[in-house]
Amino acid sequence: MTRIHGPIRQFTRPGRALAVGVLASLTLVGCGTDQLGNDGAQDGPDASTDSKAGVTSLSADQASFAKMLDRVAQPCPPPGGPPVAAKPASPQGKQSLAPGETPPTDPIEPGVLPGPESVLNARDWCASVQHEQRIIEALQMVSSPTPANVRKALNSLGYIDEHIHELTQDGKTTRFYLDLRENGGRLCEAGTAAGETTDVSPCVAPATGAFAVEEVVDSHGTG
Repeated sequence: MTRIHGPIRQFTRPGRALAVGVLASLTLVGCGTDQLGNDGAQDGPDASTDSKAGVTSLSADQASFAKMLDRVAQPCPPPGGPPVAAKPASPQGKQSLAPGETPPTDPIEPGVLPGPESVLNARDWCASVQHEQRIIEALQMVSSPTPANVRKALNSLGYIDEHIHELTQDGKTTRFYLDLRENGGRLCEAGTAAGETTDVSPCVAPATGAFAVEEVVDSHGTG
């Protein structure tokens, strides 16, 4: 007979001890699973809700407008970049002198033309040419350039009402502004719809905030 060394309780009914241990383990695992399952069921909708709440979705019109801007500016440089190099106000900074007049002794610094050229970056300048061409071509075809007809023509090109401002009629002419800011740019367009003499030129909108015509700087450097 093999002699047993050690307390008898360590070896009594091993099957029961094993069963009790397994049952205890299963109970703990089951509790943990149930807790995780409850937590998961509770956290799932909240996480989804938080995720959705953090996403700013564009309306269908805004999304279509953004795609149009990208399409028009496709041949242009990428967003960002410094303003276009400003041109001097007079060639080489020289001033004309009357006969017998003494030249000034102080150095003459070349001036900078005011207006969009000193503010808009290369992408904005390039995009402005693209926009002006397509807008002028469309508005020249409008025989009666009333505000309603001008708006309709602009809408057909993809310019939505939210970005069309100050449609005002002056006789047979309708004036308007387009807010074309994107990716930190400041581009806007000032237009005059007048049949064959329609004209559209770039302007500078406020860097941030709502579009305000009184804060716009046009090609002549005035608001």
